[in-house]
Amino acid sequence: MSRSIIDRSPTLASVIMVEKTIQKYSQECGKYQLWKKLPKKMMYQTYKTILKYLEDSGKIMIDIDGCIIWTYNPKRIKKLISKGLAVR
Repeated sequence: MSRSIIDRSPTLASVIMVEKTIQKYSQECGKYQLWKKLPKKMMYQTYKTILKYLEDSGKIMIDIDGCIIWTYNPKRIKKLISKGLAVR
């Protein structure tokens, strides 16, 4: 494993902090503005790694203007399943 990947490996606490910040400011700001709103300082490269993970896992989307949108909604998913949504 390369040293640069290890340097940017976020902790679970960091991922959760970013998730909560995105949920609070969803659809209000872009990457840099959201990074400045984090309650604790974090390296920008680590922050970008977290955003990539959240986007790849379907928890966020980034619109054409760069605005970050929280998309993960477990309550809605449970409601759909209770109404007969067939899942694997």
